[in-house]
Order: sequence, then C-alpha cells, then structure tokens
Amino acid sequence: MTEVQTGYLLIVNAVTFLVFGIDKKRAKKEQWRVPERTLLLFALAGGSVGALAGMYTFRHKTRKTKFSVGIPVIFILQIFIYKFVVLA
Repeated sequence: MTEVQTGYLLIVNAVTFLVFGIDKKRAKKEQWRVPERTLLLFALAGGSVGALAGMYTFRHKTRKTKFSVGIPVIFILQIFIYKFVVLA
C-alpha cells in the first residue's frame, strides 16, 4: 500500500469517526442530524473502521440493523477487496 493510500485511509477513517461523534452530539441536543446515507457513504468510501469505532465509542446507531449489520459487512467486503484486488 502506498503512502498516499495509507494517508487516505487514515484521513477518511478519522473524519468518519468524527462525523459519528458529531451526529451523536446533535442527536442529544435535538439539532439537525447528519443523514444516515452520508454516514454509510463515509463507511463505503473506506471509513468502515472509523464508523465501527464511532458507533461503539459514542454508542451511536448500534441498535439500527442497517448499521449494526451493514457497517461490519462493508468492512469485510473492503478487506476482501484489498486482499484479492490490491494484493493480487
């Protein structure tokens, strides 16, 4: 993996983690929320580790099946893509 790819993954996962935290904070204050679609798109863009960390650190979206099943599935798919496409 190149330095650029590593940097991208670090940044997208950090941003995803922060967005989950921001959304949780806004949910508590009953403010405008980050759309679920946006949270899932961040995970799909390579931020699945940040999404998982954010879900369990902030206890956010853990009861929604779309997230409790979807985010781990995205993570597993990304591992397979990395292993069989990038490392091939």
